[in-house]
Amino acid sequence: MTDEPANLGSPAGGAAGATGLPEAVDRSTFQAELDRLRVREKAHTREGDAIATARRRLPMVEMDAGLTLIGPGGPLTLLDAFEGRRQLIAYYFMWYPGQPAAEQCEGCTWCATSVAELSYLHSRDITYAVFCQGPYDESRRYHDFMGWDMPWYSAAASLGELLVGRHIGMMHLVCYLRDGDRVFETYWTTRRGVEAMDYSYALMDLTVYGRQEPWQDAPPGRPQGWTGSAERLRTDGRPIPQWSRLEAGRSDDLTAEP
Repeated sequence: MTDEPANLGSPAGGAAGATGLPEAVDRSTFQAELDRLRVREKAHTREGDAIATARRRLPMVEMDAGLTLIGPGGPLTLLDAFEGRRQLIAYYFMWYPGQPAAEQCEGCTWCATSVAELSYLHSRDITYAVFCQGPYDESRRYHDFMGWDMPWYSAAASLGELLVGRHIGMMHLVCYLRDGDRVFETYWTTRRGVEAMDYSYALMDLTVYGRQEPWQDAPPGRPQGWTGSAERLRTDGRPIPQWSRLEAGRSDDLTAEP
Protein backbone atom coordinates (compact mmCIF):
# COMPACT_ATOMS: atom_id res chain seq x y z
CA MET A 1 0.00 0.00 0.00
CA THR A 2 1.07 3.57 -0.58
CA ASP A 3 1.72 5.78 2.43
CA GLU A 4 -1.05 8.16 3.45
CA PRO A 5 -1.09 11.53 1.69
CA ALA A 6 0.94 14.41 3.03
CA ASN A 7 -1.99 16.78 2.59
CA LEU A 8 -5.65 16.03 2.00
CA GLY A 9 -6.53 19.71 1.70
CA SER A 10 -6.59 21.99 -1.30
CA PRO A 11 -3.87 21.83 -3.96
CA ALA A 12 -1.56 24.73 -4.60
CA GLY A 13 -3.68 27.73 -5.49
CA GLY A 14 -6.72 26.28 -3.72
CA ALA A 15 -9.05 27.79 -1.16
CA ALA A 16 -6.44 28.02 1.58
CA GLY A 17 -4.65 30.86 -0.23
CA ALA A 18 -7.67 32.49 -1.79
CA THR A 19 -8.02 36.29 -1.74
CA GLY A 20 -10.91 36.74 -4.20
CA LEU A 21 -14.08 37.50 -2.28
CA PRO A 22 -17.55 38.60 -3.44
CA GLU A 23 -18.70 42.14 -2.70
CA ALA A 24 -20.17 42.47 0.81
CA VAL A 25 -23.59 44.14 0.73
CA ASP A 26 -26.62 44.57 3.00
CA ARG A 27 -29.27 41.85 3.25
CA SER A 28 -31.82 43.54 0.96
CA THR A 29 -29.28 44.06 -1.83
CA PHE A 30 -28.14 40.45 -1.52
CA GLN A 31 -31.73 39.18 -1.65
CA ALA A 32 -32.55 41.31 -4.69
CA GLU A 33 -29.58 39.85 -6.60
CA LEU A 34 -30.51 36.33 -5.52
CA ASP A 35 -34.11 36.87 -6.64
CA ARG A 36 -32.90 37.87 -10.10
CA LEU A 37 -30.77 34.73 -10.28
CA ARG A 38 -33.69 32.60 -9.07
CA VAL A 39 -35.64 33.46 -12.22
CA ARG A 40 -32.88 31.88 -14.30
CA GLU A 41 -32.61 28.90 -11.93
CA LYS A 42 -36.33 28.19 -12.25
CA ALA A 43 -36.11 28.44 -16.04
CA HIS A 44 -33.19 25.99 -15.95
CA THR A 45 -35.25 23.58 -13.84
CA ARG A 46 -38.21 23.79 -16.21
CA GLU A 47 -35.94 23.22 -19.21
CA GLY A 48 -34.49 20.18 -17.46
CA ASP A 49 -38.03 18.86 -16.95
CA ALA A 50 -38.77 19.44 -20.65
CA ILE A 51 -35.61 17.54 -21.67
CA ALA A 52 -36.57 14.65 -19.39
CA THR A 53 -40.00 14.63 -21.03
CA ALA A 54 -38.38 14.35 -24.45
CA ARG A 55 -36.08 11.61 -23.15
CA ARG A 56 -39.12 9.57 -22.08
CA ARG A 57 -40.42 9.80 -25.64
CA LEU A 58 -37.31 8.47 -27.34
CA PRO A 59 -37.66 5.25 -29.33
CA MET A 60 -35.76 2.18 -28.16
CA VAL A 61 -33.56 -0.50 -29.70
CA GLU A 62 -33.71 -4.19 -28.88
CA MET A 63 -30.67 -5.85 -27.35
CA ASP A 64 -29.68 -9.50 -27.16
CA ALA A 65 -31.00 -10.42 -23.71
CA GLY A 66 -28.58 -13.34 -23.57
CA LEU A 67 -25.38 -11.30 -23.76
CA THR A 68 -22.85 -12.63 -21.28
CA LEU A 69 -21.75 -10.92 -18.10
CA ILE A 70 -19.59 -12.32 -15.31
CA GLY A 71 -20.68 -11.93 -11.70
CA PRO A 72 -19.91 -13.46 -8.30
CA GLY A 73 -21.58 -16.71 -9.30
CA GLY A 74 -19.93 -16.91 -12.73
CA PRO A 75 -21.58 -16.24 -16.10
CA LEU A 76 -25.02 -14.63 -16.27
CA THR A 77 -26.99 -12.78 -18.91
CA LEU A 78 -27.96 -9.17 -19.47
CA LEU A 79 -31.52 -10.21 -18.65
CA ASP A 80 -30.35 -11.68 -15.31
CA ALA A 81 -28.79 -8.34 -14.34
CA PHE A 82 -32.28 -6.81 -14.08
CA GLU A 83 -32.79 -8.88 -10.91
CA GLY A 84 -36.44 -9.27 -11.91
CA ARG A 85 -37.11 -5.53 -12.09
CA ARG A 86 -38.49 -3.78 -15.14
CA GLN A 87 -35.66 -1.30 -15.68
CA LEU A 88 -31.87 -1.37 -15.43
CA ILE A 89 -29.33 1.44 -15.25
CA ALA A 90 -25.80 0.24 -16.01
CA TYR A 91 -22.67 2.25 -15.45
CA TYR A 92 -19.80 1.09 -17.69
CA PHE A 93 -16.70 1.39 -15.51
CA MET A 94 -13.41 2.02 -17.32
CA TRP A 95 -10.67 -0.43 -16.38
CA TYR A 96 -6.91 -0.66 -16.86
CA PRO A 97 -6.04 -4.37 -16.68
CA GLY A 98 -3.00 -5.23 -14.58
CA GLN A 99 -2.69 -1.72 -13.16
CA PRO A 100 -2.68 -1.08 -9.39
CA ALA A 101 -5.57 0.54 -7.58
CA ALA A 102 -3.89 3.97 -7.60
CA GLU A 103 -3.87 3.92 -11.42
CA GLN A 104 -7.50 2.95 -11.93
CA CYS A 105 -9.96 5.48 -13.33
CA GLU A 106 -10.46 8.45 -11.03
CA GLY A 107 -13.59 9.51 -12.92
CA CYS A 108 -15.29 6.15 -12.63
CA THR A 109 -14.26 5.95 -8.97
CA TRP A 110 -15.92 9.35 -8.46
CA CYS A 111 -19.10 8.17 -10.17
CA ALA A 112 -19.31 4.84 -8.36
CA THR A 113 -18.61 6.37 -4.96
CA SER A 114 -21.47 8.82 -5.46
CA VAL A 115 -24.06 6.03 -5.76
CA ALA A 116 -24.77 4.50 -2.35
CA GLU A 117 -28.44 4.09 -1.43
CA LEU A 118 -30.29 2.03 -4.05
CA SER A 119 -33.65 1.55 -2.31
CA TYR A 120 -35.17 4.65 -3.93
CA LEU A 121 -34.34 3.27 -7.37
CA HIS A 122 -35.67 -0.14 -6.39
CA SER A 123 -38.95 1.45 -5.28
CA ARG A 124 -39.44 2.58 -8.90
CA ASP A 125 -38.68 -0.91 -10.26
CA ILE A 126 -35.12 0.11 -11.31
CA THR A 127 -31.98 -1.94 -10.77
CA TYR A 128 -28.62 -0.17 -10.76
CA ALA A 129 -25.44 -2.10 -11.52
CA VAL A 130 -21.87 -1.50 -12.59
CA PHE A 131 -20.73 -3.19 -15.81
CA CYS A 132 -16.95 -3.14 -15.56
CA GLN A 133 -15.08 -3.11 -18.85
CA GLY A 134 -12.29 -5.24 -17.37
CA PRO A 135 -11.92 -8.75 -15.91
CA TYR A 136 -14.19 -9.72 -13.04
CA ASP A 137 -11.81 -11.00 -10.37
CA GLU A 138 -9.35 -8.10 -10.56
CA SER A 139 -12.02 -5.40 -10.73
CA ARG A 140 -14.12 -7.02 -8.00
CA ARG A 141 -11.17 -6.66 -5.63
CA TYR A 142 -11.26 -2.95 -6.38
CA HIS A 143 -15.01 -2.94 -5.62
CA ASP A 144 -14.29 -4.62 -2.28
CA PHE A 145 -11.37 -2.31 -1.45
CA MET A 146 -13.62 0.71 -2.01
CA GLY A 147 -16.38 -0.85 0.09
CA TRP A 148 -19.09 -0.49 -2.54
CA ASP A 149 -22.34 -2.45 -2.23
CA MET A 150 -23.83 -2.14 -5.70
CA PRO A 151 -24.07 -5.18 -8.03
CA TRP A 152 -20.79 -5.51 -9.94
CA TYR A 153 -20.29 -7.45 -13.16
CA SER A 154 -17.66 -7.77 -15.83
CA ALA A 155 -19.05 -6.93 -19.26
CA ALA A 156 -15.72 -7.47 -21.04
CA ALA A 157 -16.92 -10.46 -23.05
CA SER A 158 -19.86 -8.57 -24.58
CA LEU A 159 -18.67 -4.97 -24.88
CA GLY A 160 -18.78 -4.99 -28.69
CA GLU A 161 -22.49 -5.81 -28.64
CA LEU A 162 -23.43 -3.81 -25.54
CA LEU A 163 -21.69 -0.62 -26.68
CA VAL A 164 -22.13 -0.99 -30.42
CA GLY A 165 -21.15 2.20 -32.22
CA ARG A 166 -19.63 3.74 -29.10
CA HIS A 167 -16.16 4.20 -27.68
CA ILE A 168 -15.26 1.11 -25.66
CA GLY A 169 -12.98 2.09 -22.81
CA MET A 170 -14.87 5.27 -21.96
CA MET A 171 -17.38 5.79 -19.15
CA HIS A 172 -20.99 5.28 -20.23
CA LEU A 173 -24.32 5.36 -18.43
CA VAL A 174 -26.92 3.23 -20.22
CA CYS A 175 -30.63 2.67 -19.46
CA TYR A 176 -32.47 -0.53 -20.35
CA LEU A 177 -36.10 -1.66 -20.26
CA ARG A 178 -37.31 -5.26 -19.93
CA ASP A 179 -40.50 -6.50 -21.55
CA GLY A 180 -40.85 -10.09 -20.45
CA ASP A 181 -37.70 -11.80 -21.69
CA ARG A 182 -36.88 -9.07 -24.18
CA VAL A 183 -34.43 -6.26 -23.39
CA PHE A 184 -34.32 -2.81 -24.97
CA GLU A 185 -31.88 0.07 -24.69
CA THR A 186 -33.71 3.37 -24.10
CA TYR A 187 -30.98 5.97 -23.39
CA TRP A 188 -27.24 6.42 -23.01
CA THR A 189 -24.83 9.20 -22.17
CA THR A 190 -21.13 9.69 -21.48
CA ARG A 191 -18.61 12.37 -20.42
CA ARG A 192 -20.37 15.14 -18.48
CA GLY A 193 -23.67 13.32 -18.90
CA VAL A 194 -22.60 10.96 -16.11
CA GLU A 195 -22.69 13.90 -13.69
CA ALA A 196 -26.29 12.77 -13.15
CA MET A 197 -24.74 10.26 -10.72
CA ASP A 198 -22.90 12.87 -8.67
CA TYR A 199 -23.80 15.14 -5.78
CA SER A 200 -20.35 16.58 -5.00
CA TYR A 201 -20.09 18.72 -8.12
CA ALA A 202 -23.73 19.77 -7.79
CA LEU A 203 -23.05 21.00 -4.25
CA MET A 204 -19.79 22.68 -5.31
CA ASP A 205 -21.72 24.55 -7.98
CA LEU A 206 -23.81 26.17 -5.23
CA THR A 207 -20.76 27.67 -3.53
CA VAL A 208 -18.93 30.91 -4.24
CA TYR A 209 -15.78 29.13 -5.43
CA GLY A 210 -17.60 26.46 -7.46
CA ARG A 211 -15.54 23.51 -8.70
CA GLN A 212 -12.29 25.49 -8.54
CA GLU A 213 -11.31 24.23 -11.99
CA PRO A 214 -9.69 26.47 -14.63
CA TRP A 215 -12.46 26.13 -17.24
CA GLN A 216 -14.90 27.94 -14.95
CA ASP A 217 -15.84 31.56 -15.62
CA ALA A 218 -14.88 32.99 -12.23
CA PRO A 219 -14.08 36.51 -11.01
CA PRO A 220 -10.38 37.37 -10.62
CA GLY A 221 -8.74 36.02 -7.50
CA ARG A 222 -11.00 33.03 -7.04
CA PRO A 223 -9.19 29.71 -6.44
CA GLN A 224 -8.94 27.51 -9.54
CA GLY A 225 -6.10 25.23 -8.52
CA TRP A 226 -7.67 21.89 -9.44
CA THR A 227 -6.02 21.59 -12.83
CA GLY A 228 -5.84 18.78 -15.37
CA SER A 229 -8.44 16.42 -16.75
CA ALA A 230 -7.49 13.65 -14.33
CA GLU A 231 -5.87 15.44 -11.40
CA ARG A 232 -9.10 17.26 -10.57
CA LEU A 233 -10.29 13.96 -9.07
CA ARG A 234 -6.99 12.92 -7.48
CA THR A 235 -5.02 13.83 -4.36
CA ASP A 236 -1.33 12.94 -4.10
CA GLY A 237 -1.49 10.59 -7.07
CA ARG A 238 -4.59 8.59 -6.14
CA PRO A 239 -8.32 8.87 -6.76
CA ILE A 240 -9.45 11.02 -3.82
CA PRO A 241 -11.67 8.51 -1.92
CA GLN A 242 -9.00 5.80 -1.88
CA TRP A 243 -7.14 7.50 0.97
CA SER A 244 -9.87 6.94 3.56
CA ARG A 245 -9.96 3.24 2.64
CA LEU A 246 -6.21 2.93 3.13
CA GLU A 247 -6.45 4.76 6.45
CA ALA A 248 -9.09 2.22 7.49
CA GLY A 249 -6.56 -0.57 6.88
CA ARG A 250 -8.03 -2.05 3.72
CA SER A 251 -5.72 -3.72 1.23
CA ASP A 252 -5.59 -2.22 -2.25
CA ASP A 253 -3.84 -5.29 -3.70
CA LEU A 254 -5.78 -6.23 -6.83
CA THR A 255 -3.64 -9.26 -7.67
CA ALA A 256 -4.86 -11.68 -5.01
CA GLU A 257 -7.76 -12.19 -2.67
CA PRO A 258 -7.25 -10.15 0.56
